[in-house]
Amino acid sequence: MSPAQAGAAATSHRALAGARWSLLFGNFAIGCGVMVTAGALNDISRGLQVSVALAGQLITISAAVMCVGAPLLAGWVAGFDRRRLLAYSLLWFGIGHLLCALMPSYAALWPVRAVTVLGAAIFTPQAAAAVGAVAPPAERGRSITFIFLGWSLASVFGMPMAAWLGDTFDWRIAFSAVALLSIAGAGWVYTALPDGVRPPALSLASWKKVFTDPVLMPMVAVTALMSAGQFTLFSYFAPYYRDIFGASATEVGLMFAWYGAFGVIGNVLLSRYVDRIGPGRAATAAVAMIGFSLLLWPLAESLLVMAIVVIPWAFACFAGNSAQQARLGHEAPALAPALMALNSSAIYLGQAAGAGSGGWIVAQGGYGPLNWVGLAWIVVGIAVSVWVERHSRRGD
Repeated sequence: MSPAQAGAAATSHRALAGARWSLLFGNFAIGCGVMVTAGALNDISRGLQVSVALAGQLITISAAVMCVGAPLLAGWVAGFDRRRLLAYSLLWFGIGHLLCALMPSYAALWPVRAVTVLGAAIFTPQAAAAVGAVAPPAERGRSITFIFLGWSLASVFGMPMAAWLGDTFDWRIAFSAVALLSIAGAGWVYTALPDGVRPPALSLASWKKVFTDPVLMPMVAVTALMSAGQFTLFSYFAPYYRDIFGASATEVGLMFAWYGAFGVIGNVLLSRYVDRIGPGRAATAAVAMIGFSLLLWPLAESLLVMAIVVIPWAFACFAGNSAQQARLGHEAPALAPALMALNSSAIYLGQAAGAGSGGWIVAQGGYGPLNWVGLAWIVVGIAVSVWVERHSRRGD
């Protein structure tokens, strides 16, 4: 390699690193915003004078909007330059959270929240497609899982931040903090991402190929099942810890931080080894680990024991989503923009199904059955993941 070629390669590597870090931070802001409702659920319920079950439906409403919006918006924004698209979607997300913080009632809050999360419906799948387009093929899986670390970090810092700010001050402060993060992220993405990143637009024939593929759609279904299993219970962590264990605001925040710390560890390890062990095997193992924690859930009779029980789940939570993103990109790279949008849609579909069913269960009879309903989703997810792994065209 000549000195000129070496210099160009080093510059290209630095540019890719800068883009990856900015997109990781963007996902961190998005993750904080998506999870802020769950973290501040106690104060939202108290401050707006609605039940925990009704407050939890903010998660369901947002997830439903993101579920429908991700694939529809993916088609609409196909020709947009990703630098501007991703920066503007973060800016939309930030301004929307500022407006949410000003809403005087639940009736006023939920429609503003629904419109705000359209920014999330665009950002996460299009960030994955963008980094997949600029990364060399040998680093594609690692790059996609790397930027998804932002969601893991959001669970470490965002969820405890939302819980602590909500219970110590007000849920509006938590929403305002998300707004500041999102606006800062918009500036960073606009500065770091190169111009001209436009993953190939998909034709109607390509979309038809995605929806009729006998392997790709079950692969996406694994994400939905995994998400539904988790959010049946995860959506109600804060009131569960308060009502069952009498946890204080600080203890709730520490439990979220503990969960998130293991989430980061799991995602870091996955990002390092996913191309070696194969995303399919990693995804199946992650779903099984989540199921293991749900199976052990009734054994936790104190916060200390609960902290041990959630470790496998936390370790696999975001790693599982990252593995699924890499799995889809590995299976059909040419269809990545559509698949990333559908996978994000599946995450949000699972959130809506899990949070909705969980809220109904809590309203009817309390928290007792939540883990068993969540486990049922997970068992089906494991079965589908194993089937997909056996029928994958590329394999691992």
